[in-house]
Amino acid sequence: MAKAARAKKEFLPAFSLQFLKDYINNASPVGFESSGQQLWLNYLKPYVHSQFTDPYGTAVGIINPDHPFKVVIEAHADEISWFVNYINNEGLIYLKRNGGVDHQIAPGQRVFIHGKKGKVSAVFGWPAIHTRIGNPDAKEPQPRVDNLFLDCGARNKKEVEALGIHIGAVATYQDGFEELAYGSYIGRAFDNRVGGFMIAEVARLLKENNKKLPFGLYVVNAVQEEIGLRGAEMIARRIKPNVAIITDVTHDTSTPMISKIIEGDVACGKGPSLAYGPAVHNKLLNLVQDVATKTKIPVQLRTVSRSTGTDTDSFAYANDGCPSVLISIPLRYMHTTVEMLHKSDIENTIKLMYETLLSITPKTNLNYLQK
Repeated sequence: MAKAARAKKEFLPAFSLQFLKDYINNASPVGFESSGQQLWLNYLKPYVHSQFTDPYGTAVGIINPDHPFKVVIEAHADEISWFVNYINNEGLIYLKRNGGVDHQIAPGQRVFIHGKKGKVSAVFGWPAIHTRIGNPDAKEPQPRVDNLFLDCGARNKKEVEALGIHIGAVATYQDGFEELAYGSYIGRAFDNRVGGFMIAEVARLLKENNKKLPFGLYVVNAVQEEIGLRGAEMIARRIKPNVAIITDVTHDTSTPMISKIIEGDVACGKGPSLAYGPAVHNKLLNLVQDVATKTKIPVQLRTVSRSTGTDTDSFAYANDGCPSVLISIPLRYMHTTVEMLHKSDIENTIKLMYETLLSITPKTNLNYLQK
């Protein structure tokens, strides 16, 4: 037998991983997700029966669009970024947050400013260490939103504007996808474009394995999660699903300076994380756990308090209420340019969503109380 024939078939084929890299490397800041959504829709198109987008750019692919019973698998497409807020006479650019971007990691970072004439490279300037330690009695300056600035090489405001940079232009970090040792991936915006990738892979597997679902499946990539779950609010009201399976990232708590007492015990490489919390439907969560046990998919458990902080909340409490569950993938260094996750967790999260869909029917009893 030829060596190629004996080789084990990869769960994630080369074209899927190439899409993941392209998708991560493409900027999709909050409120400006269109280019990433177009990439995602193009990739998803062969695996669904129809597609649509809503007025703010949430993208949806549908399998069995005419079925009255509707199941959603959902992720969010947007990434944290910065808004150009003020340009001074010396050509330095001051900013506001667009989502929960971490100001402490900014000094020395490279960015793209997305202006009217296309991308402009710039850097977060910061005083040299020599100038910060000259006076031993002086307290070192700490990065704050009001003292951070971008330098694009211009020497005055007119030169900045000549590049197409304007108030309201968005800046995103340049860092992209890279593979590290032992199956680890890094990049910016794995939160949560890895989720968009995973739900698209679920659709691909359903198509390639010729699975016929007894319901309508809505594959949803929502916008504006990072500023308050806004895209999910809109699309949940529009679709009115019967069941929702949400995927997002959660904190790997095995690195320094994170309290497991507060954040729980979750680590990359040990499987998707399932959450207990008020918005998470207990019977649907039990179903997912049963599926994980039967299919030998490792899972980790954690708890949330008043809310999950994810689009789960928007789907759970939309319309007349929708049984919703959150399947998270562990992530290190959230909201930095080096977000890290593990290939095995990507594969197992895809498998868990896929197998869960094969276990749901319109007759699945998710009622808390028996009549």
